[in-house]
Amino acid sequence: MRPLVVALGHVLVATLLLLPAAPSRAVAQETWNDARTNALVRDAIRRRTVQLADTGLTDYTARAHGYLTFLAQVGEGFPDAPTLIKSDELVVEVYWAAPDRSKQRVVGRRDTLLLPTDINYHRDHLGIVQNNFPAIIRLGEGDEVADVPHPLSIAGLGAYDYRIADSLAIRTSDRAIDVMMVKVRPKDDRSAAAVGAVYIDRVTGSVVRMALSFTRAALLDPQLEDVSVILENGLVEGRFWLPRRQEIEIRRSATWMDFPARGIIRGRWEICCVEANVGLPPTTFVGPEITQAPRAQLRQWPFEGTILENLPEEVRELDADEVRAVQDEARELVRAGALARARSTSASARRVSDILQVNRAEGLAVGGGLTRRLGAGFTATVGARYGTADDDFKPRARVEWEAVSGLRVTAGYFDDFAQAGDAPEVSGLRNSIAAQEFGSDWTDPYGVRGGFLRVEQPASRPVRFWMELTREDQRPLRVRARPTNGRYAPLLAADSAEVWRMTIGLSTTSGPRTPDTRVSWRLDARVSGSSVDRPSFPETTSHLRASLDAEGTLAAGAAGRLVWRTIAAGTARGAVPAQDLVHFGGPVSGPGYAFHSLSARTGVSQRLEWRVRIPFVHLDLGRFGRVPSTLTIAPYLHGVWLEGGGASGSRGTWFPSVGIGAIGLFDLLRVDVARTIEGGRWMFSLDLDRGFWPVL
Repeated sequence: MRPLVVALGHVLVATLLLLPAAPSRAVAQETWNDARTNALVRDAIRRRTVQLADTGLTDYTARAHGYLTFLAQVGEGFPDAPTLIKSDELVVEVYWAAPDRSKQRVVGRRDTLLLPTDINYHRDHLGIVQNNFPAIIRLGEGDEVADVPHPLSIAGLGAYDYRIADSLAIRTSDRAIDVMMVKVRPKDDRSAAAVGAVYIDRVTGSVVRMALSFTRAALLDPQLEDVSVILENGLVEGRFWLPRRQEIEIRRSATWMDFPARGIIRGRWEICCVEANVGLPPTTFVGPEITQAPRAQLRQWPFEGTILENLPEEVRELDADEVRAVQDEARELVRAGALARARSTSASARRVSDILQVNRAEGLAVGGGLTRRLGAGFTATVGARYGTADDDFKPRARVEWEAVSGLRVTAGYFDDFAQAGDAPEVSGLRNSIAAQEFGSDWTDPYGVRGGFLRVEQPASRPVRFWMELTREDQRPLRVRARPTNGRYAPLLAADSAEVWRMTIGLSTTSGPRTPDTRVSWRLDARVSGSSVDRPSFPETTSHLRASLDAEGTLAAGAAGRLVWRTIAAGTARGAVPAQDLVHFGGPVSGPGYAFHSLSARTGVSQRLEWRVRIPFVHLDLGRFGRVPSTLTIAPYLHGVWLEGGGASGSRGTWFPSVGIGAIGLFDLLRVDVARTIEGGRWMFSLDLDRGFWPVL
């Protein structure tokens, strides 16, 4: 055992040494605010101050076509791509006149609602940013970002540091334009300020592009994680740099009870049809800056196709390359504390079941905890759960450090339950109700007590990597509770064991969670060394266990889409405790077969499901929207293959079944009926969408 532990320690140290070091600001400091940079910035400020009048631009009109999209993520660390909740497609008439008059009118608008929500966007999100912001930057009508001095303003000159970082040439049909990239950071990163880069035409001093984020002090809503803005201008008539493309991303994370939930507003605008010096009358700019045409007129705009067909991929995804680059740039330019949330203490619960749950091992269990943000990237969490049937407290504690880059290191202690099996069969909420009322508990817990150290890459990486070193004592549990009706089945006969374990994992998701083609997978491989208290086991043993959970969707247009899921796991080398065997059976891993009735050393669970939408009745949920008038029917084939004996008493055997599911109510609710091909056993299941299980 000692050589194994030493080897694991060497691997952990080597991994930490290979992590990228934080950039040194001492070297960059020498090039900030030099004479060349200051001259370029002052010229750009002077250019903005005169509002382009010296170029002969008096006014212009344009048309903006854009999308506002609301997405959500749940789950610790937000491992999955965001779910598309609502998307609006808009067409806006844009008017501008010197020196700083702006008017915008929404003339076309339609939306699609995929999940119930009553979100309303701030008015200024319905239009574009004119003239690269005024001297003071405000977003969300002042509720999100307010009173931030513009980097290219008189006030900004005393508030920011500047550095020329790069130069590039933009070629047009008749000339090449030299553009200088100037990085911007606040002199005091504890103040409300912008962070990022501005791109300036070296000859004229005009702003070509801006890519900005904001310090923590600038974000007025405490739930805001970050706000990123990209403004890109295009050359009109060879003289005027006017809006061409814009992007914005606003991310909020829930803080109530520490539930891991994130809401994302993402917008993207394309501006076209610019006409300069058209002679706009002063009455054009009377009233609010952004207005909308009557509702009936908005819906008459001749949009093509559907919103989901036209929605750009970069709008759907959580971290498009350009937006992610803005955040990375901000992290490099200022201290971590300038972007981090303030110190705070809040109630903590990772899911509803942390607060209230029912199972046969502890009966009704209540719990909770506290999370404290300590500053400098550190967070401490303590919590406990008490079972009324087993009369036992289960404490837990962890300390987490998150680097500016998103790298996370967590150490913790636990005295809790772990679950046998490679995939939950039902949501925690559904299981608690069924366990209490009908004696149907589809969990197989065993006791664990110990500690862990975990290192994981940022959630924004295309492929996430994590490594965890664990030391724990495992023990069997017995049925302690009584249901309202029926009786509980016996618990898994877990082995008592002292375990050292190292786990290495990889996961990825390609594409958003919408009815399009996508693939996601999660791979875990772990080496365990254990001392098992069973006569048939050697005094000490070690084994390797690997598991794969992969799923994907292949769209076929109006005909429907193929959805598949593969769950595979296996063990090798040495004796294996009962809790580390492969356990299948239930609506997810073995529909039609009793819960965890299929066990072996190696197994594969494979599902092929065809989903097609059919007409259904309308339901109106008031301000939360109308339920789509369709229902998804999902017939499927399922097979389980086992190798290596186990509770099923089978070797190299298939266990096939067939079933059909009905998915409705915004695709939130699923009803399943399944039947085994051999034996003719039936299974009925009703549950919420699996995307919500991590917080249930």
